[in-house]
Amino acid sequence: MGLQRALCRRFHAAVELVGRRWTGAVIQLLLDGRMRYAELRSAIPEISDRMLSERLRELETEGIVARRVIPETPVRVEYELTEKGRALERALAEIGKWAERWAIEPAGGSSPDASRARETSPRKAHTRQRRSQSPRRHQSA
Repeated sequence: MGLQRALCRRFHAAVELVGRRWTGAVIQLLLDGRMRYAELRSAIPEISDRMLSERLRELETEGIVARRVIPETPVRVEYELTEKGRALERALAEIGKWAERWAIEPAGGSSPDASRARETSPRKAHTRQRRSQSPRRHQSA
């Protein structure tokens, strides 16, 4: 029983780490090779500088990303996946396959399949039905 709990805690820690906002995107980009901060930032336009810095620091602390400082003028900093980080490639590829089949695109997505899935999702339909039955509240300005 102790071994099962340890595995469960490890699995939970791994899912929490990889599942943090933008972490998957950073790892996915670095799977293609070494990148500079500005390249990562422009490849993920929605991420803030603070969030990207935070994620890179976390991934470096976890041993998933290595930060390389190239001493030239101006100093160049590059990020790359370590062996531990590259080991996530298959897992992320499988999550990607699962997402293509099952994940509903966030609101505002332009995919016709995502729109159809939102319209026909039982959970969404139930929520729409419940909202239409509840009285509307008006807020005064």
